[in-house]
Amino acid sequence: MVELKTDTSIDAMHAAGQVVARALTAVRRCADVGVSLLELDAVAREVLREAGAGSPFLGYRPSFAPTPFPGVICASVNDAIVHGIPDGYRLRDGDLVSIDCGATLDGWAGDSAVSFIVGAPRAADVTLIETAERALAAGVGAAVVGNRVGDIAHAIGTVCRSAGYGIMEDFGGHGIGRHMHEDPGVPNEGRPGRGLPLRHGMVIAIEPMLISSGRDDYHPAPDGWTLRTNDGSRAAHVEHTVAITDAGPRVLTSREGL
Repeated sequence: MVELKTDTSIDAMHAAGQVVARALTAVRRCADVGVSLLELDAVAREVLREAGAGSPFLGYRPSFAPTPFPGVICASVNDAIVHGIPDGYRLRDGDLVSIDCGATLDGWAGDSAVSFIVGAPRAADVTLIETAERALAAGVGAAVVGNRVGDIAHAIGTVCRSAGYGIMEDFGGHGIGRHMHEDPGVPNEGRPGRGLPLRHGMVIAIEPMLISSGRDDYHPAPDGWTLRTNDGSRAAHVEHTVAITDAGPRVLTSREGL
């Protein structure tokens, strides 16, 4: 069931989203050659602590997971697409890093992700991340009253496929509110004009996940959480929490000015 949020609730979700935005900004500033993923997780934890916020990631255990998630960020490096566990790995020059982070504040959740390169970038990685961000912007642009979920999916998929990138079939965006994962599901590829109609008060997380080789296949790592490309190609993941309103899409996790 899809819960429509009131304008007051959307404002509260914006407050949670801004905690996430500050955490991602702080993590990105800290990320450098030699810094460990655990150190990045500690940076995000401190931002959450200072804001009086909790983490919807920490201790989360969906049906596929063998253990509860141990961090407040997902830290996915190079061929890891999503759900990377922050560990003692130290960043190296040229690493492509995707950080996903969530926060709960006053009973409401926010969720966002960013991809970036540590040290000297490869041109192909820059293009991959730029395309992921364009796909996210296209998805946000389609998140308007009167459209359908399929219009968002089609907008994202068109950008990804036209650039020659792969898309994970079974993972995508989702509704969000009191819980991190709510209805509806928001695929990263689909047919326009299909799916649930978009209404004022719906809040969704839109999150393109791109595989550089153009292939769609992936596999879980031995930790049971991290999802990696089958061919070792690099991946990028970006995400925003977006409210659908009569005035247009409102990005609740915007990092502008941070």
